[in-house]
Amino acid sequence: MSQKVAISTNRAAAPIGPYSQGVRWDRLIFTASVPTSNPAHGAAPEGDVRAATRNALENIKAIVEAGGSSLDQVLKVTLYIRDMADFATINEVYTQYFANEPRPARSLVTVPAARSPVSFDAIAYVPE
Repeated sequence: MSQKVAISTNRAAAPIGPYSQGVRWDRLIFTASVPTSNPAHGAAPEGDVRAATRNALENIKAIVEAGGSSLDQVLKVTLYIRDMADFATINEVYTQYFANEPRPARSLVTVPAARSPVSFDAIAYVPE
């Protein structure tokens, strides 16, 4: 029988509210939207979209790995972006993390009032 299991890792930013970093259900992992600070790299300097993107994707990577999967198994990503002017820069960093085809499906949401320039959440498959 399948059950919902919380994923928690000290390799990703801690939740700032009453939610899990990720949840695993059977062979699927759902991550929370992750911030641009990362335990290994600290907070991204204000205005450094590359560092912010890298930190956010390192958080996704850590959560997915803590759940028993990898970035190669990510099926879907939602990208939350504050300013569309940063889109090309974010994509440059994103393709370093998701270099292999087929890349995950992806949705884009603009959030002009967001505190951070970029954030992601993801759905990943856990192989047997």
